[in-house]
Amino acid sequence: METALILILVAVIAVVFLVASTVRIVPQARRYNVERFGRFRRTLQPGLNFVLPVADRINTKLDVREQVYSSDPKPVITEDNLVVNIDTVLYYQVTDPRAAAYEVADYLQAIDQLTVTTLRNVIGSMDLEGTLTSREVINAQLRSVLDDATGKWGIRVNRVEIKAIDPPHTIKEAMEKQMRAERDKRAAILHAEGERQAKILTAEGTKQKDILEAQGTQQAMILRADGEAKAVERVFQAVHRNNADPKILAYKYLETLPHLAKSDNNTFWVIPGELTEAVRTVTTAFGDHSAMGLPTPPRPEETSGASSERSTDTGGTPGVEADSSLSPDAAAAVDEATKQAAAAVSDAKAEARAASTPTVPRRTKASGD
Repeated sequence: METALILILVAVIAVVFLVASTVRIVPQARRYNVERFGRFRRTLQPGLNFVLPVADRINTKLDVREQVYSSDPKPVITEDNLVVNIDTVLYYQVTDPRAAAYEVADYLQAIDQLTVTTLRNVIGSMDLEGTLTSREVINAQLRSVLDDATGKWGIRVNRVEIKAIDPPHTIKEAMEKQMRAERDKRAAILHAEGERQAKILTAEGTKQKDILEAQGTQQAMILRADGEAKAVERVFQAVHRNNADPKILAYKYLETLPHLAKSDNNTFWVIPGELTEAVRTVTTAFGDHSAMGLPTPPRPEETSGASSERSTDTGGTPGVEADSSLSPDAAAAVDEATKQAAAAVSDAKAEARAASTPTVPRRTKASGD
């Protein structure tokens, strides 16, 4: 009885073992390579699969999802003989599990070495500046070379990215100095441009200011000239409207003469030739012909035989007799104008004599003479 139980137990264990060896459950995105008696038989797909116990065995289990592989920094020499360390990141995917298992022993190591050799070929034809600024070109060339080489391995390289390019420390310092110099240069250029614009704007403002001031001065001079012209025109019209005779004009001329000699800067005064004529005209107008040495015309009273007394102005100049037909204010004005004209003439003659007389230095008598 016990022997039968043991046999039944052994049979159950054998059946369980056979069932466990026959059934294979493959997860999603996984591929199993099955060998029968050491030879590749088939690739198990995701789900429930059956194999022959003892005869079939699973050789490799592969993940067909996209994988990321980051390699260690590799030293690469550029065209200008500078050693830079380049770190790459590889994105790949297994497309053929059989080829990935049987065409190459270790596809990751093969991809890593192929990436290094391709980098050295690509970077060797570029200088440091081109290496730092041509990452897209390097990535495209790496992806093209790796895709062609790994196709027969059952691997598809989706992307290759350069994660870091590390030049030597001395090159970094030189690059920092160059960058600092470029920034200082741009700052100096911007500062100079700002000063230039400021000077241009200041000059434009000054120009506009001068133009406006000149235009204002021009308008003021035009208005002033128009005013003077209108004043002269009105005076001229008033003179002609009132029919002024030469006697009044000569009197105004004598009034103007003293003002010509009042300037502080006048050291030489020219006596106009019309002065004698003006004095003669005024004296003729007021009846004094003896002052200029001219014969006195007879009066109507004397011609008709009537006697009239000739009175002299007590406030006038001696030797000048005032006309009785003039008012006292007019006679005083004529007297004052005549005095001022005579004083101006006397001062001018005195200055002329002083200027023409040479100064002779006086000699002092020595004590021994």
